[in-house]
Amino acid sequence: MKISDALRARKSVRAFFAQDVPRTTIESILDAARWAPSGTNTQPWQVAVVSGAQKQKLQCLLGNAFRTGQKPKMEYRYYPQEWVEPFLGRRRACGYQLFAAVNITRADKDKRLEQWAANYRAFDAPVMLFFFMDERLDKGSYMDFGMFLQSVMLAAVEHGLATCPQAALGEFPGIVKTFLGYEKNLTLMCGMALGFENPDAPVNAYRTPRESVESFTRFYV
Repeated sequence: MKISDALRARKSVRAFFAQDVPRTTIESILDAARWAPSGTNTQPWQVAVVSGAQKQKLQCLLGNAFRTGQKPKMEYRYYPQEWVEPFLGRRRACGYQLFAAVNITRADKDKRLEQWAANYRAFDAPVMLFFFMDERLDKGSYMDFGMFLQSVMLAAVEHGLATCPQAALGEFPGIVKTFLGYEKNLTLMCGMALGFENPDAPVNAYRTPRESVESFTRFYV
């Protein structure tokens, strides 16, 4: 598969088949992604692969925290404190597409809540990935981490797998780190759903648009 094809094929998938992903396949994905660049070769990423009974236990803990009103709090600020255009408009359009795909209206708060709760099950994908970074590292390592995450997702495409990177899986870091036995000085960056896409699920039928090259590029010659 050409890299350009993999880039276009990758999308955030929110409905998966129950089919297990072999450990050897996950290892192959991570083996490819580990070649992502990082400043001075710091390689700031650590990864937890959670599946089977352990996934069921952890997703129950996360779902219960959400349903009982525990306040989500990531260990870094992912989104801006104040939304401005054009980012606000793009964010809203993304939400509209999602809820339209699953036929949930703005007024149907119960169904909207259920759709959001699916985040904490990694949308029922058979595998949850959690990504950690030493808290002593700084903003440059966040850039490195993004390149690693993209590498994971592109390698998954090559194996016929789908992913969904999820900030929501980083909203209860205390629960995740305690359950998995990770040190407190590690920042939980995010999570990711990994599995085989269910192409017939309505929630997977839409694609968010992208801006044209001309809209974000300036050439100087």
